Amino acid sequence: MVLKTFGWSFAVTALGLVAAVFYGGWAAFGLVAILSVLEISLSFDNAVVNAGILKKMNAFWQKIFLTIGILIAVFGMRLVFPVVIVAVSASLGPIEAVELALNDKDRYEALVTDAHASIAAFGGMFLLMIFLDFIFEDREIKWLAWLERPLAKLGKVDMLSVCVALIVLLISAVYLAPEAHTHSGAQDKAETVLLSGIAGLITYLIVGGLSGYFENKLEEDEEREHEEEEAARKSGKQVSAVALAGKAAFFMFLYLEVLDASFSFDGVIGAFAITNDIVLMALGLGIGAMYVRSLTVYLVREGTLDDYVYLEHGAHYAIGALAAILLVTIRFEINEFITGSVGVLLIGWSFWSSVRRNRALEAQGNSPGEKSESHSSAGV
Repeated sequence: MVLKTFGWSFAVTALGLVAAVFYGGWAAFGLVAILSVLEISLSFDNAVVNAGILKKMNAFWQKIFLTIGILIAVFGMRLVFPVVIVAVSASLGPIEAVELALNDKDRYEALVTDAHASIAAFGGMFLLMIFLDFIFEDREIKWLAWLERPLAKLGKVDMLSVCVALIVLLISAVYLAPEAHTHSGAQDKAETVLLSGIAGLITYLIVGGLSGYFENKLEEDEEREHEEEEAARKSGKQVSAVALAGKAAFFMFLYLEVLDASFSFDGVIGAFAITNDIVLMALGLGIGAMYVRSLTVYLVREGTLDDYVYLEHGAHYAIGALAAILLVTIRFEINEFITGSVGVLLIGWSFWSSVRRNRALEAQGNSPGEKSESHSSAGV
């Protein structure tokens, strides 16, 4: 099972490291290895959240996620995206931006760094909305019940997550926008943060809204299918569930890709602390992205989220922490080790809480997958 799921990741790792040696020797080999570990540590929570969405898709769309999705993740976000940032921020053509990335790495890094505020605001707001929508939803199984119960009650207020996100964005634009030499320069930075954050919020509302809409339509169709199946079979007509499932899966796939893009922002920016060579960055982050994809599929196929019910909670708390870190980095620099460690610690804590819950349920003669409110505060 492990080899089948992670086989392509192992193969890409070997090819990537060999390519690094041919490109820049053993020093490049070490940099690519470090970047790979960095990407995996920063994106483990991404894999858990992805698994929660991917398990709703059929085998076909899971394969799409592993093929087309990985191309988008590796070549789109880890290679093309940094070049696009430079092209837009420096008003360069795509060819000029590529030449700059390959031939003038210091200036290329400086331009990407200058665009960090807008990148962090966009990604931070998108991830913050995911976190807020999760904690404001009333769930049968609760991890930190002392916190999640009152938040679920507050979540009954319409559009509360949007209001909170906009307040956070306003505070970030006013107090976290980088200082400039002139008042007009500082104002421009604040406007950039506001516009980028609003763009991230709108992106979440559109993509997440469409994904949720078609997912709900799919569930409604499945409920009607039992009633219509016999009549459709007698009349020779086909039920439209397949087409609807395609729409639902497509928008969930689109949501996954935007989610992955938001997670990759910190990895791409953090990679510049290690190297400004775009080729080594693409190799290292690409290898890491492959493992995130494989881990996502592994979690789905093994039913890990069903067995360890607090993992999804821990991943969303890690998302909230990452959103906060991204917004703080609009002005202050935070070490990548801290960014990666926070997510790993939260998920590790939620995993251990799930193990404790399962043991308690087994002691009572219940199944670990059974939902029990009496054990909802096992993580406290």
